[in-house]
Amino acid sequence: MIDLSDPEVIESLKYLLVPKEERIRLSALPFDAKKNVFVTDKHDGYITAIIEKEEGDNVTVKTVEKGTQVTVKKDQILQMNPPKYEKCDDMADLTYLNDATVYHNLRERYTNWYIYTYSGLFCVTINPFKRLPLYTMKMVHFYRGKKKNEVPPHLYLVADNAYSDMCRDRANQSMLITGESGAGKTENTKKVIQYFAFVAANVGGGKKPQLKMLTNQV
Repeated sequence: MIDLSDPEVIESLKYLLVPKEERIRLSALPFDAKKNVFVTDKHDGYITAIIEKEEGDNVTVKTVEKGTQVTVKKDQILQMNPPKYEKCDDMADLTYLNDATVYHNLRERYTNWYIYTYSGLFCVTINPFKRLPLYTMKMVHFYRGKKKNEVPPHLYLVADNAYSDMCRDRANQSMLITGESGAGKTENTKKVIQYFAFVAANVGGGKKPQLKMLTNQV
């Protein structure tokens, strides 16, 4: 049983779990589904904007971050999710799933050091380029035997699900870790192997199914 009041656990969860108070604050932000949208931006990719007027196929918006007025084609406007979905753990839960909402959610989580985000069956990891206290033995115990909806996103949960399926079904399992050069494939592979070493150290006897690690660079 993990003690959630343990200082080490609290420190780790700071980089994994969006606080309840923050969720409440975000949900209370003003939002109009007909006016709040995303528009493209040369520097930031996609930024939030508010529709001010529509004239035929053209839409005039005011960007929230920069406070500038921009006129764009109506088909260049991308829908925005309500504030309750800000920093969403699983992008499969988003009401609107498009390039802008995916990019925005990952960016908002990453700027707050939440480097793990689910996308359905996949776990998206963004390299923080710094050491975070996410890989302690207490975190191994925290994720051991848990279900996806019980704990925040983490590579350990993906590893634990694969290991549990292997033990339960007595069948080989595979994990694919893919990304561009420098994305952190090698480090993530090390963390997965570390997790298996922790939880499988005392397993013995008989021929065991195998769990294969596949890495792919795109």
